[in-house]
Amino acid sequence: MGRGGIKEEESGKKRRTWRWPLATLVVVFLAVAVSSRTNSNVGFFFSDRNSCSCSLQGTGKYKGMVEDCCCDYETVDNLNSEVLNPLLQDLVTTPFFRYYKVKLWCDCPFWPDDGMCRLRDCSVCECPENEFPEPFKKPFVPGLPSDDLMCQEGKPQGAVDRTIDNRAFRGWVETKNPWTHDDDTDSGEMTYVNLQLNPERYTGYTGPSARRIWDSIYSENCPKYSSGETCPEKKVLYKLISGLHSSISMHIAAHYLLDESSNQWGQNIELMYDRILRHPDRVRNMYFTYLFVLRAVTKATAYLEQAEYDTGNHAEDLKTQSLIKQLLYSPKLQTACPVPFDEAKLWQGQSGPELKQQIQKQFRNISALMDCVGCEKCRLWGKLQVQGLGTALKILFSVGNQDIGDHHTLQLQRNEVIALVNLLNRLSESVKMVHDMGSDVERLMEDQIAKVSAKPGRLRRIWDLAVSFW
Repeated sequence: MGRGGIKEEESGKKRRTWRWPLATLVVVFLAVAVSSRTNSNVGFFFSDRNSCSCSLQGTGKYKGMVEDCCCDYETVDNLNSEVLNPLLQDLVTTPFFRYYKVKLWCDCPFWPDDGMCRLRDCSVCECPENEFPEPFKKPFVPGLPSDDLMCQEGKPQGAVDRTIDNRAFRGWVETKNPWTHDDDTDSGEMTYVNLQLNPERYTGYTGPSARRIWDSIYSENCPKYSSGETCPEKKVLYKLISGLHSSISMHIAAHYLLDESSNQWGQNIELMYDRILRHPDRVRNMYFTYLFVLRAVTKATAYLEQAEYDTGNHAEDLKTQSLIKQLLYSPKLQTACPVPFDEAKLWQGQSGPELKQQIQKQFRNISALMDCVGCEKCRLWGKLQVQGLGTALKILFSVGNQDIGDHHTLQLQRNEVIALVNLLNRLSESVKMVHDMGSDVERLMEDQIAKVSAKPGRLRRIWDLAVSFW
């Protein structure tokens, strides 16, 4: 994949065409920023994701069936809050799902590295050996020297486990995934990361470098479609990427550094509203992505039930197996939403195989772009979640369209299962946040916008600032 995409002259024309409507939006959100007492990064309001001009219908009211899925919003919210989210929250803290193998340092295949984010919350750092269970206290995997990392000294959220124990990771095959660019077989450059000590949250990674990643994903790899598009496969890829993007933004807004001087963390509701909640299509795509990944997990039931979850800690391993079975065989899930997404309707017709290869190539490019992320912690979670989504695509589309009755039909790497379950948990948390606080945030922000709009003098000044900006 090159960096071609949209030519400079076309970009200029597009900017002129959209200048005034976009300026109007800037006025509204500058007004919110001016009137709010919340300490937030106003720069976020100018990081809109408009590379994909997909036209989606929506009223902002999440009722009825989730588009292209087999469950309605109310059922999804109830299942998620009462059953799935509590199970997933417990599951990702178990030793098996806590450690993720990742190659954190490698060259970007598309453009020269423009430097790493140097804020302390960008880095992923090693943990002292005494913080981990005995089975994981084995020789270090070669990694970066300590002086290459800007560690958060004394802060557990910045620590990493880079140790390997053969008993913890046995019984899993090394197999390629046609949907992803990952190379988990190159163990010499891999390291194990404790995800619980490196949470997904705001890191300060913004600006041109961060925008270039998403611009490249959307403009060069996201199939754009109009409201009349009849090809469901093109819609699926865009909606999956949009849903993942929205979920990531949701976690950044929910775990935001409000005041660096006092290390005060909290919710940035302005960012949450601007990035996700004021865009009904993004919320819908997030629900879609959640159900898509959930369908992959339920389709792989036979495989996941019989897989080895051995870390050397017998009690914890039994707990992991029990939680997996509770997730896979939840009576409420099987009754209310037995088939969250129907994958059998895709790749039909003579062009099906060719179209699948095209979309596989696009997703592999997206996977490879994760090596271009200029923030270590962002790269960690980007790689994990894209691999999780690639694993879902592999389960649903690379082993036929029939339910997997024989677990030997499907082969997964241990890392793929870890990525899949952690991605499902991330999406589950995002859906729960929308359900629990979305309406209140929307009402609060809309009230603030209305109050500011009622003051013509202030609005005029903000309008002049917006015009000068554009």
